[in-house]
Amino acid sequence: MIYYLVQFITKYWDFPGAGLFKYISFRSAAAFIVSLMFALLIGKRIIRFLQRKQIGEEIRNLGLEGQMQKKGTPTMGGIIILASMLLPVLLFADILNIYIIVMLVTTVWLGVVGFADDYIKVFMKNKEGLSGRTKIIGQVSLGLFVGLVMWLSPDIVVKERVVVDKNVTQYETELSAEYRDNQPSTVSKAKKTTQTTIPFVKNNEFDYSVLNPFKGEKYHFVTWIIFILVVILIITAVSNGANLTDGLDGLATGVSAVITTTLGVFAYLSGNVIYAEYLNIMYIPQSGELVVFMSAFIGALVGFLWYNSYPAQVFMGDTGSLTIGGIIAVFAILVRKELLIPVLCGIFLVENLSVMLQVSYFKYTKRKYGEGRRIFLMSPLHHHYQKKGYPEPKIVTRFWIVAVILAVITVVTLKIR
Repeated sequence: MIYYLVQFITKYWDFPGAGLFKYISFRSAAAFIVSLMFALLIGKRIIRFLQRKQIGEEIRNLGLEGQMQKKGTPTMGGIIILASMLLPVLLFADILNIYIIVMLVTTVWLGVVGFADDYIKVFMKNKEGLSGRTKIIGQVSLGLFVGLVMWLSPDIVVKERVVVDKNVTQYETELSAEYRDNQPSTVSKAKKTTQTTIPFVKNNEFDYSVLNPFKGEKYHFVTWIIFILVVILIITAVSNGANLTDGLDGLATGVSAVITTTLGVFAYLSGNVIYAEYLNIMYIPQSGELVVFMSAFIGALVGFLWYNSYPAQVFMGDTGSLTIGGIIAVFAILVRKELLIPVLCGIFLVENLSVMLQVSYFKYTKRKYGEGRRIFLMSPLHHHYQKKGYPEPKIVTRFWIVAVILAVITVVTLKIR
C-alpha cells in the first residue's frame, strides 16, 4: 500500500526519499525490520491472550526428557508469524504482482487449514484435529491452484537469452529501474515453459516435457498436467515435512529461517537480469518482488524464534508449520528451484523419511515375525536423538548447523556444473 501511495504522491510532489521505494533492496529491508519488530511487539501479547484462554498444548507422555514440562505451553503461535509477515507485505510489496498474489493466497490458504486443525485440537478437545484426508485435500487444492496459475497466467514466463551481436548475450526483458538505463533494448517475446533448474549439470535446465510419453495435439496439455501433478506432490511433501519437524523448541523455526533466506537469494538472482546472465540461470521477470515477501517472512520467523527458542514460551502449532512448509514449496516452484528442495530442505526430507521408514518397517516385521520392529528408537528423527539422551538444545543447534551446510551446498550448485 505504501508502495502505491508513494507512486501516487511522486506524480504531483517531489517527495524526498520517495525514489528509494523503486528499489527492491530498500523495500525488502523495510519489510524485514517491520515484520521483526511487529512479531516482537505482538508476540508477548498473543502469548498472554493464549494463556488466559488456556490454549495450551496437550502432551502425551512418550518418555522423553523434559517433555511433560511443556504441558500447557500455549500453542497456535503460528498466528504471530502470519500476522507479522502479512502486514509488511501489504505495506511494501507490489500486491498486484502475480507472484505476490500467489504467495498471499498460499499463506492464507494453508493458514486457514492449520488454524482449523489447531482449533479442533484445542477448543473442541479432539486430539486428532483435522483428518489426514482433509489436510491432504487442502494441500492438493493449493497445488492445483498454483499449477493452474503458472500455466494460464500470461505474467508468469521465463525470458530466453538471445544473441544481440556476436560478442554480447543479453536477456530480452523489461529491466528493473536499477538497470534499465544501462542496457540495450530488445524486442522478442517471453516463453511460457515448464522448465526448471536442475543442479550439477552443465545445461542446468530440466523440462518436464521429457516425462510426457504422448505426442500430437495434446502434447502441450499433457505436459502441463504432469507439471501440475509434480507441483501438488512437492507442496504436500514439504508442508508435511515442516509439520513433522516441528517437535522441538525452535527446531522448525530456525531451520525454516535458513531455508527461506536461501530462497530469497535465489529470487533476487533470478529476478535480476545482470546476475541471471552472469550465473547462467533462468531470468524470471517480476519474480524479484518475491524478495520483499520473503524478507517479511524471515523477519516474522526470527521474531517468533525469540519466543519459541528453548524453553519455548509458545508453539507454532499447525497454523505455523503447515503454512511454513507450503510457503517454502510454492516459493521454490515459482523461482524454478523446486528440484533443489531435496538438498535445501534436507532436514524436512530426513524427518519425513524417518517416519515413513519406521512405519513401513514396523508393519513389515509385524506381518513377517508377528511383532513390529523399529529402525529408530523413535520417529521423527529428532526424537530418536532425544531417546539416545542428547539434550534438546544440542539437537536443535546441530540441526540448524546441518541446515546451514545444506543451504551453502544448494547455493554452490549454481556454479558447479
